[in-house]
Amino acid sequence: CADRHQYRGSVSTTPHPSSSASPGSATLWLQPSRERSLTRRHPWIFSGGVARVEGAPAPGHTVLVRGADGTQLGWAAYSPASQIRARMWTFAADDTVDDSFVAARVAAAAARRSLLLSSGLTDSARLVFSEADGVPGLIADRYGDTVVCQLTTAGAEAWREVLADALFALPGVACVYERSDADVREREGLAPRVGLLRGSPPATDLVAHESGHRFAVDVAGGHKTGFYLDQRDGRAAVAAVAAGRRVLNVFSYTGAFSVIAAACGASSLLSIDSSGPALAVAARNASLNDVDVGELMEADAFTALRGLRDRAQQYDLILLDPPKLANTERQLDKATRAYKDLNLLAVKLLAPGGVLLTWSCSGAMSMDLFQKVVAGAALDAKRDVRIIGRLHQPSDHPVPLAFPEAEYLKGLVLQAD
Repeated sequence: CADRHQYRGSVSTTPHPSSSASPGSATLWLQPSRERSLTRRHPWIFSGGVARVEGAPAPGHTVLVRGADGTQLGWAAYSPASQIRARMWTFAADDTVDDSFVAARVAAAAARRSLLLSSGLTDSARLVFSEADGVPGLIADRYGDTVVCQLTTAGAEAWREVLADALFALPGVACVYERSDADVREREGLAPRVGLLRGSPPATDLVAHESGHRFAVDVAGGHKTGFYLDQRDGRAAVAAVAAGRRVLNVFSYTGAFSVIAAACGASSLLSIDSSGPALAVAARNASLNDVDVGELMEADAFTALRGLRDRAQQYDLILLDPPKLANTERQLDKATRAYKDLNLLAVKLLAPGGVLLTWSCSGAMSMDLFQKVVAGAALDAKRDVRIIGRLHQPSDHPVPLAFPEAEYLKGLVLQAD
C-alpha cells in the first residue's frame, strides 16, 4: 500500500504484447542450503540465493527450481530485474503451470470469498491476494459486478490475458479493469498499465456496499483499486466506539471512518487529509449516506496535529491511519521516527478516557515493533495508555503461516487515562 493515501488521477499507457509464460527448459539452481525456505513453503527466491540459471528465460517465464543437490523443488515465475528473482507457483515438481493451472488458482481464490460476499455484509471484497492465494503478483478486488486488478510482477504480467479471462469468467462479473500503476512495477522492470481489460467500462457512480453504508469507488482515478477494502474491520471498530465522542480522523482519505462515526452518533468530527480531491469524495460519501461528517480540512497531517496541540484541543476518539512509511527494512529507522511523532501528537490530543485507533500498513514493520514505537510515544507524552484491542487486515486478505510477509496491516486500540 505504498503512498496509500495519495489520491491519483488516471494514467494513460500504451499496451504492449504479453510474453508467453509456458514452462520451457529453463532451470533456476539454488545456492547450497538456500532450499530451506522453499521446503517450508515460503514462495520467494532472492537473487542472493540463486547459483545460476540454465536456459534463457524471459521475464515472467516459468522456470524449474532445483536445489544445489539437484532436487526438484517446484516451478516459479522468473523476474530478472527484481531482488526477488523468482516467485513460486507450486512446490510440486510434477505440476504443469499452464492456462488451466493459473485460471484454477484464480477461481479457487474467489471461491474462498464466497461466504463473505453471500453474507449480506458487503458486495465488495479482495478476490485474489497475490502470493497468499498462490497467484503471485495479482491483486483483484471486487465491487459488485466490477473487478479491479493490479498486476505487480513479471510473472503476473506474462499471464495477463489468462488472468483477465479467469476474472471475467467469475459469476456476475461484467467488468475487469486494470490499475497496474503501483510503484512496485518499476522494481520488476515494468511500465504502468491502466485501462479496461474485459467487459463494459466501470460505472462512474460505482459504490461499495458495507454494513448498510455506501462508499464511492473511483476505479480509474482513486488510489489502489478505488477503495480501502483492507479497513473493513477497522470501520467496524470505529462503529463500536464512536457514539457521543468528539472524533478526529487523520489521513482521512475519502472519509469512510468519518461516515461510520457520524452514522453511529459521534458528537463532532474533524477529518484531515492533504488531498483536496479525496476530501471531495469524502463529501460525496457523506451525501450518499445522508450524514454530516463535520469539518473537512485539507492540510499536512503533521502540521495540522501540531496546530491542534498548540491550541490545546482534545478529542475522545482519534483515528490515525497514515500511508505506508517503510517499503523496505532500510527505511524503518526513518519510518519509526515518523510513526512516533504522529502517535505522540495524537496521544497529547486525547481527552481523559479517550480512545486512539492507530495503524501501520508498512509490511516491513512488525506488530511488536509498532507497539514499541507507540509505547515510546505515550511515554514521551507522559500519559498512561493501555491496549484494549488489536486490529488486523480482514479475512479476504489472508496470511499464510508459511508467508508472514502477507501481514502488512496492523493496528492498536488504545485508551488513555
